[in-house]
Formats: sequence, structure tokens, C-alpha cells
Amino acid sequence: MPDRSFIGSWQNNAMPTQQPSSIRDFLYGTAWKEDRTPALVELALRMGFRGIDTANQRRHYFEAGVGQGLAAAYRAGIVTRADLFLQTKFTYRPGQDHRLPYDPAASLSVQVAQSMASSLEHLGTDHVDSYVLHGPASGYGWTEADAEVWGAMIRERDSGRTHFLGVSNVSLRHLEQMTSANAEAPALVQNRCYARLGWDRDVRMFCTERAIIYQGFSLLTANAEVLGHPLLADLAARAKATPAQVVFTFARAVGMLPLTGTSNAEHMKQDLASRDLALPPEAIKAIESLAG
Repeated sequence: MPDRSFIGSWQNNAMPTQQPSSIRDFLYGTAWKEDRTPALVELALRMGFRGIDTANQRRHYFEAGVGQGLAAAYRAGIVTRADLFLQTKFTYRPGQDHRLPYDPAASLSVQVAQSMASSLEHLGTDHVDSYVLHGPASGYGWTEADAEVWGAMIRERDSGRTHFLGVSNVSLRHLEQMTSANAEAPALVQNRCYARLGWDRDVRMFCTERAIIYQGFSLLTANAEVLGHPLLADLAARAKATPAQVVFTFARAVGMLPLTGTSNAEHMKQDLASRDLALPPEAIKAIESLAG
């Protein structure tokens, strides 16, 4: 079986060909796992995941637990650090609870540096592969606070503590305003992807035009109505696959790098196996048109 673990091998060349080969084509998401985080991270690596997504936001993630799972996998000889793509995030104070990874009285630039230092300690590494702004400060546009944080993140990148920078939970307006402000473009955009909102088509198109990697999360949990649709049932039956596998195959075909956060070992295997599925163009168009 061919190695399909790198973006460069994606079917249909849906992703821009200049994407760095070190960015994996499927990420395991670690949100909302609490005390199960170490064991589930190790399990995901045993099942074959080589990309891990987390955040230094104790409210929804247990980043230190991710590090514990990584350490266990290293000890067991499952992977080495060089095998992995590790992605974490900086989260503003309003998105945190009381367990902060930085001094809330410090400047935003200092908070970014402190959060990164904390993440590196949690994950037992001297760098992460991707550092993501975990949502802009305002839902209405790119602000001066975002510009300060983005500048601090660029300094983290330039110092070697991360290779790529990204933004998450962004609208097309945010991205257009970043461009208008002459901000350095992100290498990655990560959004929750709703079928009923057109699978975030406008943001995806913006990313495609600029060779920005689009990461889609909640592809299953946000789209229960699609998973139960007769079209998906029919496509899954024809492909001898699960509806979830069809969704992940569709996602890649339209240029997404998918995330999954399943805690089920069999589902992990199935999700990864979706990389070997293909859907005809008419099926891709039909799925994309389910929600307009």
C-alpha cells in the first residue's frame, strides 16, 4: 500500500502542490478528553496517526496530557519526535478558565511567548510544527490586538520554536482584513466546518487561491444530518465504507485537511483507511450541494 501520510500524495491533487511535505494529511484532535488524553493520544499513534492537534487552553484541552501520551509512545518505540506533526494554539484570556498558561497582566506579546514556553514544556519538545492563533479577539474583524499577537507569533516562528503559523475560527472578513493590513498570510486556517453553511466554502476558496492549508474540524459532530442522509448511505454502501469515511474522503477531495477526535480504536482505523478511498466527481458535487 502506498504511503499516503503526506499532503503531497493526496488524491486529485486537491491541495496546493507546494505544501510542505512535513504536514500530515490527517490530524488527531485532542479537545474535550480530559484524563483520557494521555491514553487516547498513545492509542491514536498506535493506530497510525502522525499528526496531533492540541491547544494551551486548559478549559477544553489537557495539553500536558498530550505530552504524557507522546512520552509513552516514544518509550514504547511507536514513534519518534521526528515522525510527528505537533500543532498547538495560543488562546486569548476570554477563551481560558482560571488555569492560565501566562500572566494575564503581561502584554499580549509576552503572553504569546509564555504560552509557547508552557506548550513546549507540556509537549516535551523544543519546537512545535504549527502554532495557531485560537480565534481572533473579535468576531467582527482583525483587530490591533490580533496584529500584536500575530507579530509575536511570527517572532516565535523566526526563533525556530515553530515551523508554521495558522489562525483558527476565522471568517472570510478576518482573512480579508489580515490581507488589507499587509499581515503575513497564515500557512494554515482551521475552522469548524458545517455542511449547512456550505462546508465553509468562501473561506476554503480564499485558502485555495493563496495556497493556504484549510483544516476542517467537527466534520462529523457538526454534520449529523449529513451523516444520516440517504445519499451518504448509498455512497457508503457502494464503496463498502462507512458514512464517516465518505465524509473524510469528500473533505480531502475539496481541499481540506481533516481532523478527527474519535476515542474509538476501530473508528481510528476506519478514519485513517479513508485515505485509500476515492469518490467520483459527481459524488463530490452531490455531497457539497447537500447544504448549498
